[in-house]
Amino acid sequence: MDHKNAADPETVLAETRDWVENFVIRLGLCPFASKPFQAGSIRFTVSESHTVEQLAEDLLYELQFLARADTNDTETSLLIHPYVLIDFAQYNDFLDVVDELLEHTGLAGVIQVASFHPDYCFADCDADDVTNNTNRSPWPMLHLIREASISEAIADWLDKGLDVASIPGRNIEILRNDEGKKDV
Repeated sequence: MDHKNAADPETVLAETRDWVENFVIRLGLCPFASKPFQAGSIRFTVSESHTVEQLAEDLLYELQFLARADTNDTETSLLIHPYVLIDFAQYNDFLDVVDELLEHTGLAGVIQVASFHPDYCFADCDADDVTNNTNRSPWPMLHLIREASISEAIADWLDKGLDVASIPGRNIEILRNDEGKKDV
């Protein structure tokens, strides 16, 4: 996919929904994603921003929207930005702006932002390491999540006798197994 010549917003939305359903949920990478997806309470927003400043404004709006929204209507939000921060290093630098906005709005500790990018690369990994796929998405995006929702999901996970700390390692194993199936 050529992200420098990004697709129209409808295509971006369709590809992102498909990624959530057929990658994240199908593989069980986020054990908490299926419930809000099935309930239709994941908000998918495509930012038409072409500058970091415009994206910061869109992020501010989305943070405030999520903070006010009823969890039955909007549990979580994906702010997809296909026209700005295409370069992963620039995207990664923008995460400092994200932290500043959370602090400035008083939403630090209320909303958490997870980062996803087509070229995501953990600091301790090679670019082609399958581990990076846990945070790779079809388009650059920011996932806004209520801290209370995370706590509730973790409590549900623990009530089932499952180990939350095992999720990252389990995800890496799932991705390695999935990648092996593609090679066959």
